[in-house]
Amino acid sequence: MMFNLSDGVRKAMVIAPTAILPRSIRVALREPLLARQEVAIARRSRLIIIAHPKSGNTWLKVMLTRLYANRHGVSEQEFARYNVLADRNPAIPKFAATNGWYSYEGAVGKLLAPEAPDNELKHKPVVLLARNPADIAVSWYFQFTRRQSSHKQELINHSIEHPIDRKRIEMWDFVRHSDIGLPFLIEFLNTWERRVARLPKGMLLRYEELRSEPAKVLHKITALMGDSFSDQEIQAAVDFGSFDNLRKLESEGFFSQGGLTLRNPKDPESFKVRRAKVGGFSDYFDPEQVAELEQLMRERLSPSLGYTPAVDNDDG
Repeated sequence: MMFNLSDGVRKAMVIAPTAILPRSIRVALREPLLARQEVAIARRSRLIIIAHPKSGNTWLKVMLTRLYANRHGVSEQEFARYNVLADRNPAIPKFAATNGWYSYEGAVGKLLAPEAPDNELKHKPVVLLARNPADIAVSWYFQFTRRQSSHKQELINHSIEHPIDRKRIEMWDFVRHSDIGLPFLIEFLNTWERRVARLPKGMLLRYEELRSEPAKVLHKITALMGDSFSDQEIQAAVDFGSFDNLRKLESEGFFSQGGLTLRNPKDPESFKVRRAKVGGFSDYFDPEQVAELEQLMRERLSPSLGYTPAVDNDDG
């Protein structure tokens, strides 16, 4: 029966039968069906994580799931399919991670918008996981060009004004792209910061805080959910979710399903756990390009997000 199927299987039941159709028709069929599924996932979840891809949402979901899995005695073999644990074990809460903006994921965002009528999603714990948008843009480039599934990429391209050819676009052009690069990411973060602040159980968290103080962040989130864990329980989940351990597990093919599934072992830049470096965007550009990106953030990004670059007052 449908309600016994995992979310991945339900999505596959939409994607596979429509694959033979012309692009315009399959996109028109897939988007509303996947949107309904995305809303259904959010309704079944105890926590909604609003995050643009490459903001740490998979990492956060792994640590949270590990936290509850350890408490309820889930085996290592079972945890290899961490993304379906909540569908199989009622003791494990479900976590919905969505960008809430473009493609079919925008359906959740519409229900959380201030102008939307009151609904159950607005009363759930909702976390905005923010990250320096320049870092997102660079990591998103690698995800989009080397890891993104073709059907999801097709749906994203359908939802933006200027579609992207992932085989041809250069990193600099991608990062400055108005529909998907830094200009868009700034608007995304500004808008969701305002929206989450108006929700009764909304919380702003930063990827950088998750990197520097993961235990503190997990305590905050579980408290928002109404749960309590000991420091030892939290630390065990943090240790499992460390960069080195997840990178090792991904490279070994430990995860049989979900966002950490190994795609191309010969291409480290295609890994889900890629670098996780704070401020790493500047490694890919020359000083003039970095200055251009930082100026855009100074001009447009909400200062309260904490990512506005300092002005260089050095006159030489």
